[in-house]
Amino acid sequence: MTVLSEIGLLLDKVKKIHFIGIGGAGMCPLAEILHDKGYKITGSDNNESETLSRIRALGIPVVLGQKSENIIGAEMIVFTAALLDDNPELCAAKASGTPTFERAKLFGEISRRYKNCIGISGTHGKTTVSAMLTEIFIGAELSPSAVIGGKLPLTGTNGIVGNGEILVCEACEFVDTFLELYPDVSVILNIDSDHLDYFKTVDNLVLSFSKFANMATRCVIYNGDDAHTLTAVAGIKNKKMLSFGLDESNNCYANNIKMHKAFPEFDCYYNNSLLGTVKLNVPGMHNVYNALAAILSALETGADFEHCQRALEVFSGAGRRFEVLGCFKGITIADDYAHHPKELTVTLEAAMLMEYKRVWAVFQPFTFSRTSMLLNDFATALKIPTKVVLSEVMGSREVNTYHVYSSQLAEKIPGSVWFKTFEEVADYVVDNAEEGDLVITLGCGDIYKAAKMMITKLTSA
Repeated sequence: MTVLSEIGLLLDKVKKIHFIGIGGAGMCPLAEILHDKGYKITGSDNNESETLSRIRALGIPVVLGQKSENIIGAEMIVFTAALLDDNPELCAAKASGTPTFERAKLFGEISRRYKNCIGISGTHGKTTVSAMLTEIFIGAELSPSAVIGGKLPLTGTNGIVGNGEILVCEACEFVDTFLELYPDVSVILNIDSDHLDYFKTVDNLVLSFSKFANMATRCVIYNGDDAHTLTAVAGIKNKKMLSFGLDESNNCYANNIKMHKAFPEFDCYYNNSLLGTVKLNVPGMHNVYNALAAILSALETGADFEHCQRALEVFSGAGRRFEVLGCFKGITIADDYAHHPKELTVTLEAAMLMEYKRVWAVFQPFTFSRTSMLLNDFATALKIPTKVVLSEVMGSREVNTYHVYSSQLAEKIPGSVWFKTFEEVADYVVDNAEEGDLVITLGCGDIYKAAKMMITKLTSA
């Protein structure tokens, strides 16, 4: 019996499910989906948050602090992969004999229960495309459910529970998590060198995406302009294959692209027929690709092009995706999740087109392995903005066996500075930024805290 089939059988029998780390971006939408289906959900987390407030408002009890007694009464336990092995609640769960599963296993089983599961994969753009597509479906009144890594602009949540048969899944490749899903439609946005601490080689990475594409029961939607993606989908048979991109050989492509201060407008074609013009409310050429992927996925799943147009024209970006936090004393503060050189490049190129006096990039490198392997690429990307401020590397799950530090990156970027603490970062930016500047914090760790510190210092000065 496979683990997934074990979970499937359990979900048909149990009623009480406990979530360890229920406030996590990937955990709370799953808890909400199961709550909506009648399960009695409980949870725990270490930190108070808006997410926990929303979950409690649904009638789901949440305990603050992870303790062994939290699991009492649970018939099934789900935990986030972010937990350390010595977490007392996780240790108690594993020792209890109660069926205990990592979040990705449950996500896979939930995805199997939807007739239209759309898995959005790719090294870059997953959250944005998942959010775009979900908001298109909402506008088309198709009542989707969604599990997304960033907050939806419409709801301010990482997921929604709908009444329909559509499930939009952000399908992450890290440690092959996306291979746990059951996609009816597999979408590949792009494939770039990342997570090589796990995959070791780009060939292995491409192979995993190929497996994900092959898992689609109905259709594969892919970036026809991306070489690694084309390698991944080569040889796939007995599935509907649909491509998107800028080249006119794609099934869905953009033409006559115009940029309005970094905000794209383009004509959208499908099978060489003009569907209409799309105006985006999010900056950067990369969002043309993201919009095409969302449009093609929406058309394939029952939405009309007009729904796509209307939703994309007002889509303001998922949380932490060039999220403008406000303008304070003439200084605009924004925050972005970019943590790979390619993501930094497209985000900063867009920022430089937006006619600010100066653009400040405040970057927190994430993981020692990525920082070490891509150090020169990071340096190249960070030469784009006017000013660069670095925080120390956030190691996350890693130990610094690479002996890499932000000071080494700073040496490669003329005029850049680095600091050990966010307090120092915020002080430096506030003391030196000027009216008309854009300051954008960048990284998938907790660099957003530095943005909040800057806002506090600017508003209290």
